[in-house]
Amino acid sequence: MPALVVVGAQWGDEGKGKIVDLLAEKAGVVARYQGGANAGHEVVVGGKSFVLHLVPAGILHADKLCVIGNGVVVDALALAREIEDLRSRGVKVDGNLKISTLAHLTFSFHRSLDASRESHGKSNKIGTTQRGIGPTYMDKVGRVGLRAGDLLSPARLRQALAQNLMEKNLLLKSVYRSKPLSPALALKEAASFLSILKPFLADTVELLETAWQKGRNILLEGAQGTLLDVDFGTYPYVSASNGSAGGACTGSGLGPTRVGRVLGVCKAYTTRVGEGPFPTELPPTQNQALRERGDEFGRTTGRARRCGWLDAVALRHAAMVNGMTELAITKLDVLDDLKEILVADSYRVKGRAIRRFPANLEEMESARPNYLKLPGWRASTRKARSLAQLPANARRYLTAIERLSGVPVSIVSVGPARDQTIFLNTKSRDYRF
Repeated sequence: MPALVVVGAQWGDEGKGKIVDLLAEKAGVVARYQGGANAGHEVVVGGKSFVLHLVPAGILHADKLCVIGNGVVVDALALAREIEDLRSRGVKVDGNLKISTLAHLTFSFHRSLDASRESHGKSNKIGTTQRGIGPTYMDKVGRVGLRAGDLLSPARLRQALAQNLMEKNLLLKSVYRSKPLSPALALKEAASFLSILKPFLADTVELLETAWQKGRNILLEGAQGTLLDVDFGTYPYVSASNGSAGGACTGSGLGPTRVGRVLGVCKAYTTRVGEGPFPTELPPTQNQALRERGDEFGRTTGRARRCGWLDAVALRHAAMVNGMTELAITKLDVLDDLKEILVADSYRVKGRAIRRFPANLEEMESARPNYLKLPGWRASTRKARSLAQLPANARRYLTAIERLSGVPVSIVSVGPARDQTIFLNTKSRDYRF
């Protein structure tokens, strides 16, 4: 069966965790393909909230094989806390969680470098979570990183750490004026990593291909969102990895001919965290009101999210670069009380209207939205379980999203619980595998 990619269509925080959890019911394997412990997927099951950082959202189904792929950067200590929390709450982890030996490791020195860079002058501030994700990916691309499989080779580990820290200490001394890093401490940290990760390590590339050959349904789970993709997002205010659908293959090892569908997850409005341009961001009072209505605070960091109207220009861009075949619209219920809803269909840049997503930061920072005004529905959607049960104006809003994005809507979420979901399950929009 063709694999399904679930990808964020905005700046992350779209509700991918809930969607992956729902679709995992029919999957055999759920694989996370990029990002690090800064991601936070919240899933509500039976009134209980589970916040997952590295473990795929499919873990809440005991019979699913969950994979942390080679494209993920793994903070072993954070993962250990997450695994222990899941075990304490009765979630099966042992035997159904596998970690790629090719996944790169985040050390404490990566977090130190992240914090140093963020605090070293306003011009360098990106608004990262300071979890060491960016520096880990920098080491990966710079070919000095440590992979999970290196923990099994002590000689390779010592040599690689010595080389890595020699370069880091030169940077810390000459640029950041910070204390040097200790190779002995890093080796001790690596030893603790091995005790945590060893039971889960596997050749996940072969594992995924074998699963596909056997006809098992494979769901590839992204973190963050398309507008934070290091290539296609609002660079340089982006993550350090490819959260778009293309990253699903390079981050898992599953070949592109194995992928058949791409589901984009999109909020009924827009949010982002950290620095960077945000054309549809609301003024402070409205921003705060929408933030409180939508509980828009990071599940990993607690950071307040910036809130704005739905941006169809950005959504079309995400649909294009991901090759989206369908959309899941989340948090429709957050808009229930609004009399009027705005959607940005184009931008004004240097006095002219454009419908494309700007290719450079200068244009993006100067972009001002041209809005379409749509009537609100002023009624609760939280108990709707079919399209017909939604208010007429809510249905019109979904139709407008389809028209403006060029992508059919196949799932609508009207609350955090599993059953607060509407599946538009026709032959052309079959959400199942």
